[in-house]
Amino acid sequence: MKIEKLTAQALERLHFDRYLLTIAVGKRAEEIAQGATPLVNMDPKIEKFTNIALVEIAEGKIIVSDEG
Repeated sequence: MKIEKLTAQALERLHFDRYLLTIAVGKRAEEIAQGATPLVNMDPKIEKFTNIALVEIAEGKIIVSDEG
């Protein structure tokens, strides 16, 4: 799936809050970089951590809260 479509899906899940999406992708990408197992079928040795995080959010595998 194209990155633009994934971004649109992820933004829709977060009520179009771009700031919240940016923070969530960054935090999750950092977790994956530090060894967390991706919640989607993507290889972190091949794919960018940020793309994996974006797919996780777009597919609803990661619940993002704007609290705290």
